[in-house]
Amino acid sequence: MLKTSFYISILFMGLMGMFFSQNQSIENETEEITICHTGPSEMMAFLDDPKFVDFHPAPIPFDFEGLGEMVSFPAADGKNASGYLIKAKEPSNQWLFVFQEWWGLNDNIKEESDRFYQDLGGRVNVLALDMYDGKVTDKPQEAGTFMRGTNETRLENIVMAGRNFAGPEARIANVGWCFGGAWSLKSALLLGHQNIGSIIYYGMPIREVDQLIYLESDVLGLFATEEYISKAVIEEFAIAMEAAGKELEYKIFDAVHGFANPSNPRHDKAATKEAYGMALKYLQRKFR
Repeated sequence: MLKTSFYISILFMGLMGMFFSQNQSIENETEEITICHTGPSEMMAFLDDPKFVDFHPAPIPFDFEGLGEMVSFPAADGKNASGYLIKAKEPSNQWLFVFQEWWGLNDNIKEESDRFYQDLGGRVNVLALDMYDGKVTDKPQEAGTFMRGTNETRLENIVMAGRNFAGPEARIANVGWCFGGAWSLKSALLLGHQNIGSIIYYGMPIREVDQLIYLESDVLGLFATEEYISKAVIEEFAIAMEAAGKELEYKIFDAVHGFANPSNPRHDKAATKEAYGMALKYLQRKFR
């Protein structure tokens, strides 16, 4: 009788072990399925799709003479970072960080920086960060190569170098387009309590609640009608922002990706004017 009870106990423990092992395996598989990384790095998957590249026709060249100058400053990785700086007319701790499209820090981004500076009354320091360390192109395939060649840690170091350059008392808002739109939001997270706002022009947003809860500001999203940063993606972002307890205002314009770039042959003047009006109004509230 004792032997029978012993063998039954062994059999029972073995079956329970198999059950828990299988259950743990299922849980692990579920965790692997649900783990995702959204935002800037997610856009890398689009670079091999010719249709995505077609959204980025070569910019039309134009004459440009800017208000600012290129400056450099140290980064934590031992290499200097750089950017296009327009200083406020009077000493100010208010800063706008501007993030480039996938072309690099070209004249279009510098011109946009000048426009924001002027329309904010010259009261805000504007710094367009050079996320490609000097590389600029007007060729879509080369732009894709530059973007693919970026290193996440280096990009983060550039953002933090910009923050250090602005100073510990700086109040910083962010704006960017496409690749830079994604980095506008990523920068807002990196800047912590110094962040006061973020504007995303058709950039891939972070949609993980456990990251978005650390945002110190609301967000303005100015999106296009497209299949990549799609309506479903944007709505997922809106749901995640709400779950994180953060405010999001957004509009999906009836226009193509890159519609706000005046050097883009598909430039949509009406959508650009409306989107810029929304962006400027948003920043004016932040920089009172």
